[in-house]
Amino acid sequence: MKAISIKQPFASMIANGEKTLETRTWNTKHRGEILIVASKNPKIGGLPTGVALCIVTIIDCRDMLPSDEPKACCKIYKNAMVWVLGKVKKIKPFVVKGRLSIYDVNL
Repeated sequence: MKAISIKQPFASMIANGEKTLETRTWNTKHRGEILIVASKNPKIGGLPTGVALCIVTIIDCRDMLPSDEPKACCKIYKNAMVWVLGKVKKIKPFVVKGRLSIYDVNL
């Protein structure tokens, strides 16, 4: 399965349905399910790190608009793209060695 590592607290916010847009400076052609992995660092207030938290669906990828800021949980920035996320499925956390970009994880 395709996976992406996301820093805390954003990974948990995605898993809890609070953050429905992920931002990057690069586009992705990937559509469909992707595993959300909480990066090992930074360690913030007891939030889980270094583990998979949920599976979401990437519905679309487009340029970020100022109106996207609340759902992205961040301010717009130069070259920002938003990945539109949906269908959050929480899973039992398991350890994943993260990487940069989108990578494969055997389930």
